[in-house]
Amino acid sequence: MSASEIARMDGVLAKQRAAFTAAQPEPLSVRRDRIDRAIALLIDHKDAFAKAVSADFGHRSIEQTLMTDIMPSVGALKHARKHFEAWSRNEKRKAMFPLGLLGAKAEVRWQPKGVVGVIAPWNFPVGMVMVPMAGILAAGNRAMIKPSEFTERVSELFAEVVPQYFAEEEMAVFTGAVEVGSAFSKLAFDHLIFTGATSVGKHIMRAAAENLVPVTLELGGKSPTFIGRSANKSKAGQRIAMGKMMNAGQICLAPDYLLVAKEQEEEVIGSVVSSVSAMYPTLLANDDYTSVVNGRNRERLEGYLADAREKGAELIEVNPGNEDFSASNGNKMPLTILRNVTDDMKVMQDEIFGPILPVMTYSTIDEAIDYVNAHDRPLGLYYFGEDKAEEEKVLTRTISGGVTVNDVLFHNAMEDLPFGGVGPSGMGNYHGLDGFKTFSHPRAVYRQSGMDVASLSGFKPPYGKAAHATLARELKK
Repeated sequence: MSASEIARMDGVLAKQRAAFTAAQPEPLSVRRDRIDRAIALLIDHKDAFAKAVSADFGHRSIEQTLMTDIMPSVGALKHARKHFEAWSRNEKRKAMFPLGLLGAKAEVRWQPKGVVGVIAPWNFPVGMVMVPMAGILAAGNRAMIKPSEFTERVSELFAEVVPQYFAEEEMAVFTGAVEVGSAFSKLAFDHLIFTGATSVGKHIMRAAAENLVPVTLELGGKSPTFIGRSANKSKAGQRIAMGKMMNAGQICLAPDYLLVAKEQEEEVIGSVVSSVSAMYPTLLANDDYTSVVNGRNRERLEGYLADAREKGAELIEVNPGNEDFSASNGNKMPLTILRNVTDDMKVMQDEIFGPILPVMTYSTIDEAIDYVNAHDRPLGLYYFGEDKAEEEKVLTRTISGGVTVNDVLFHNAMEDLPFGGVGPSGMGNYHGLDGFKTFSHPRAVYRQSGMDVASLSGFKPPYGKAAHATLARELKK
């Protein structure tokens, strides 16, 4: 990476920060205008973005990109546009006794942070830029964007169209390979949001720490799916198949592995197989089925399968059309269900991020809960079942970023719910009000009354009767 490119990033950051400072306090109408422009950018270029995503993946359907990248982004921006004025209002807080009685007042003001850096992943290369952008713009910030180098055409399209809707001091895009991302993560932003792998998140956090930049990390992990004995197996199979096959499993929230009662394992697997076959009677020439993003990731997934087979797993390839994937020039892969998996297999150690679905069995739901709790806290957790006591046990005895009951993925689609991980699956939240708060600074404001509160409460030396009275009143059990 050239010194001029680094200098450009530094220059844009300085330019955005100077413009931000000079514009304060910015009227809310400016925020609304930026949100409107972001919506226009997406709708005007939706087809171009969908074609670019498909080209970067080798194949992804136009409809899927419109539904999983463009539509959620537009929805998030419209939600922010509808509510950001209410979110921005000062919040009255109670002044502590007896200060409130003496005329003191307290409030929280939501201030924009300044310049927010956005580092996006390749799996949803438009949505993972523009969904968090809703909170960034609603809070009144400027933005610098680093799209993924693995979706090069999408990155180039962002670099081309963003300047048509935003001045550089409002929003700017930087493209390039790993060294660009590394330099970008070291910039002294006012906030940085990264979406991607846990391993990369550690490097991002380390780089941000040099400038004490607050970070939101949206990572991944192995999201477990509990199939309770009371679950409707047919519906569960359909919904798991939908969530696992969408984007060929390349979703941070994809159901990573199933936890199934021993005596129901065959029934659950059969339901998943039949559901996949119904949705995708063929795969190779099926426009609805997404390709693995590149050869490197396909080889990684094939390595998981080889390792699992070698260590004793049973592999069930779900290939409804009996197609020959080895003869294909692309990177599409069928779903492979794994039985008899063990923790020493790589597929049970790493986030899968592809069309592989391990199945583990349990005797009791407590056994399944203990297994999940013995591993890293996941980004998503799913429970299927009609037993409300069991559902509550799973919800109260496990910790995850979010939960969907009797389906998968959909808690992420709720703009009024916070989205984020916990521990190795991430930190911080965005979406809706929670995104607005993430990208805002809650500034405490205290207004003192005209009375000499320090003397009345005993805080002013020499300490005497008033101080002793305050201490006696406050230091009681």
